[in-house]
Amino acid sequence: MKTLALSTYMIFNLLSAPSSVDEMKTESELKTAKVSWYGKKFHGKKTASGEIYNMYELTAANKKLPFGTRVKIINPKNGKEVIVTINDRGPYVGSRKFDLSKAAFEKIADPVKGVIRIQYEIL
Repeated sequence: MKTLALSTYMIFNLLSAPSSVDEMKTESELKTAKVSWYGKKFHGKKTASGEIYNMYELTAANKKLPFGTRVKIINPKNGKEVIVTINDRGPYVGSRKFDLSKAAFEKIADPVKGVIRIQYEIL
């Protein structure tokens, strides 16, 4: 009887297990934050990583993540997403978690908004 119960348990778990890494991720695993963007004033200037800031590339600033870290940024209001690479430090305004390059922000929202709430995942 124990063997049958164990076999049934194992088969159930195999059948109900996620078939891919993406299926194992849930919305609750995504973190939320406020983000803003930065552009012309910093364009062409050196970032904290030593790279030259290009507002047309998909980059972002964050206070703590290591340079080179890739982060998926998702706008939950429209489902648009972008993957950015951390190459600068900041933002140093309010409770914002990321400052996106202008190009990255435009992929997920209208820059006129200035600051939006997003979901993100460190890749």
